[in-house]
Amino acid sequence: MAIQLRSAAELEKMYHAGQVVHEVLNKLRAEVKPGVTTMDLERIAEGLIAGRPGKAAFKGYRGYPCVLCTSVNSEIVHGIPSSKRKLREGEVVSIDFGMEVDGYYADSAVTVPVGKITPELQKLLDVTRESLDRAIDKMRPGNRLGDVGHAVQSWVEQNGFSVVREFVGHGIGTKMHDEPNLPNYGEPGRGARLQEGMVIAVEPMVNAGRPEVQMRGEWVAETADGSPSAHFEHTVAVTSNGPWILTRPKEMTGPSW
Repeated sequence: MAIQLRSAAELEKMYHAGQVVHEVLNKLRAEVKPGVTTMDLERIAEGLIAGRPGKAAFKGYRGYPCVLCTSVNSEIVHGIPSSKRKLREGEVVSIDFGMEVDGYYADSAVTVPVGKITPELQKLLDVTRESLDRAIDKMRPGNRLGDVGHAVQSWVEQNGFSVVREFVGHGIGTKMHDEPNLPNYGEPGRGARLQEGMVIAVEPMVNAGRPEVQMRGEWVAETADGSPSAHFEHTVAVTSNGPWILTRPKEMTGPSW
């Protein structure tokens, strides 16, 4: 399947969806505190999008039951919100959310500390976010997918952590998951060449311990060794003016999260 190149008008539609995603995630970050359940976060998200144009991207996707993915501690991705899962001081929770508005999708994720966390956990979050920043900086015409993946892998491994290999970033547009896949590892100069109009959900998933993954049930992926994991994501367009992060306001500068 060919990689789709989006027009300026299409990118504006994706940006519109991305602003809803940004607003919801930003509000949810402020709600994360000890005693809150992951289902509380789900209900808040549902309230924030009620009555808006468009729909949540995840709910119903291949039978997924919720608007959010809420992955706690050793859960890497696809944690299902639960009224039984109460967040505790010192934990971390990754919140992943997507929207479809006017036929176009946007997808983003952030890992949030619950109260005060250890310096080691904070480093995991910082390095994962920094690896996203470094990957986004490579999202320029003429670079290759391997340059983007290598930017994540090299920074993560240099800091003593590991990248998840079973799950990858992905093209996004009129479908939630489209071509191309973007691994969070790779060799510079390898893979498809980036072109203006390409849009990719760039999403480092980083484990504090080993990279191996195990599944719990149909959806939840967790670290095989029980170590904590972090996940940061933005939907990014390749443009002649450099990377355009569609899942944050245009006026925002500096770190991705």
